Amino acid sequence: MKLFDVLIAFVALSLLLLLATALRQRWGLLRGLGLPEALVAGLLGLAIGPFSPLRLFPESVYTVWSQTPGVLINVVFASLFIGQTLPSRRVLWQRAASQTAFGMVLGFGQYLVGGLVVLVVLRPLLGTNPLMACLIEVGFEGGHGTAAGMGSAFSRLGLESGEALGLAMATIGVLAGVLVGSALVVIGRRRQWLLQEPPQAMTRSAARPEVAAAASHSATIDGFTLNLALIGGAIGLGVLLRQALVSLAGALGGQESAQLFSALPLFPLAMVGGLLVQQLLRWQGHPRLASVSAQRSIGSLAMDVLIAAAMASLNLPLVEEAWLPLLVLALVGLGWNVSVFLWLGPRLFRDAWFERAIADFGQSTGVTATGLLLLRMADPYGRSPALEAFSFKQLVFEPFLGGGLITAFAPIALVALGLPLWTLLALGLTATSLAFGARMARQLPAGSAAP
Repeated sequence: MKLFDVLIAFVALSLLLLLATALRQRWGLLRGLGLPEALVAGLLGLAIGPFSPLRLFPESVYTVWSQTPGVLINVVFASLFIGQTLPSRRVLWQRAASQTAFGMVLGFGQYLVGGLVVLVVLRPLLGTNPLMACLIEVGFEGGHGTAAGMGSAFSRLGLESGEALGLAMATIGVLAGVLVGSALVVIGRRRQWLLQEPPQAMTRSAARPEVAAAASHSATIDGFTLNLALIGGAIGLGVLLRQALVSLAGALGGQESAQLFSALPLFPLAMVGGLLVQQLLRWQGHPRLASVSAQRSIGSLAMDVLIAAAMASLNLPLVEEAWLPLLVLALVGLGWNVSVFLWLGPRLFRDAWFERAIADFGQSTGVTATGLLLLRMADPYGRSPALEAFSFKQLVFEPFLGGGLITAFAPIALVALGLPLWTLLALGLTATSLAFGARMARQLPAGSAAP
């Protein structure tokens, strides 16, 4: 592969993104479905991709597209916490505990129902690979970026089609999240589940976690370049952390354990590296070198290109081979999310249960943007404390589930334990999360998420 091929692949993706932006602005249906421009660009690329009869580009372009997601997902996760100033542990606990418990029930439950349906139905009848039990959480809770990042791990553990199936699951999740979530908002409004007259404390605009100020201007290096270099440093620390884990596994468990841990994807460790970089800047007295706006821009750029490239290079033959188990898993995962929303939401949240629960339903089925879209539909004037609680919850939740450390370790744990024990572990984690949420509902006063 030549650097010129990389340039042509980037130009092609840029044209697809521009076309998708124009289509979304002109076609109201795309806006109504809440489909991001990057996903539309990826679907357009799929129509002219390597498995389409309308191929427009040479094979080298498609090769670059297929390799892009595994690289850029590290940039996305490394940028998450660089520049951020976390609130105190007490404030974080009060405002995010119940919301985090709800997200944990959804996330661990996706592993549980996935494990059950593969163990009881799909594996005996269709011989489905046990690793497909992880696809609901990877596709729904994690999304396209996580599915692309987990591709190499699935492949090394024996599920060659893992990336393609994860991307397909994520696409189903985005569509289902918007359509089913919108229907739930309509039903909730008719049944008067939404806030009618908000308490006084809820009428104030939702606060945001404090963020660091923009990086100081440097006469010798641009602030954007500096922030990109910080991300590079975070990814480098992630590489060192992964190598240390592989070496430690080899020393304690032998060559087999080392090979198992070598399947661990890099992106959650790049996120840990980002936290270490931010802590190092704070210790050295230079936290302002990291700009939240620059980190967000870099992360958003990487995510948009990642989604477009991942969808455009989706391996359709692999998806076609496993369409039936994929569809069954998607329906089971969607059923679980709706059930948790309707049953647990009113019991867990002591105020604004619908607004709080619909945001997490959207994120756990589609993406974070889906959750925010549904929350805006349910609470257009920002009267509830849901947005603040949802925002603080991300700081606690994202390092672990939905593309974090647990998501990365789950396939490894499944292979090591076997599907029956893994499903039992998922049951225990789901029950523990449910008990934790019930305890928080009793302890925290109503409106605790409000400032």
